[in-house]
Amino acid sequence: MRITIDGVGIRFRWGVEVVRDVTLDVPSGDFVTIVGPSGCGKSTLLNAIAGLLDPTECVVDGRIAIDGSPPGTRGIRLGYVFQRDTLLPWRTILENIELGLEIRRVPRTERVRARELISLVGLGGFEHYYPHQVSGGMRQRAQLIRTLAYEPDVILMDEPFGALDAQNRMLLQAELLRMWERRKVTVVFVTHDLAEAIVLGQRVVVMSRRP
Repeated sequence: MRITIDGVGIRFRWGVEVVRDVTLDVPSGDFVTIVGPSGCGKSTLLNAIAGLLDPTECVVDGRIAIDGSPPGTRGIRLGYVFQRDTLLPWRTILENIELGLEIRRVPRTERVRARELISLVGLGGFEHYYPHQVSGGMRQRAQLIRTLAYEPDVILMDEPFGALDAQNRMLLQAELLRMWERRKVTVVFVTHDLAEAIVLGQRVVVMSRRP
């Protein structure tokens, strides 16, 4: 799905301007990285694309559309991978990965995709472990494939590998690119690491400090 951002400005109602006059076109199936210093509005822009900004707190000027429809429109399957893992501690790794499929009411017998992805990223044998029983890198892998198993049209990623050590970060970058090559889903990936942005992105968008 194509993401269109046209002349977008975002400000909090108490007066703080976060981003100003951002225009960006992300064609369907592209992998775009957004890089910039902390506090420049990268995550806020990502939340605006996802339709997660509270209208009682934020004013969004300009236009944001996913395949011509406003963010949050029914029928758009959107996956969001956060920096902090959001696995549910009372569910096993497999149960966490199957969560999106469960919400979509996919029968358990048809959840083969989740099990295939588990093997693909080296989590085979850990399906019935709980999040606290595995490493941070494994939890982040589980979070990534939970999003992919849901088969979204668009994936938004907010510094998902920022808390990992260098080795795990490189491994997950490689896994992400392999998975994207297989499915060619539209990806917008936010980072403050220029090297990571260059390694992952077909196109790198650089944001300056907050206006």
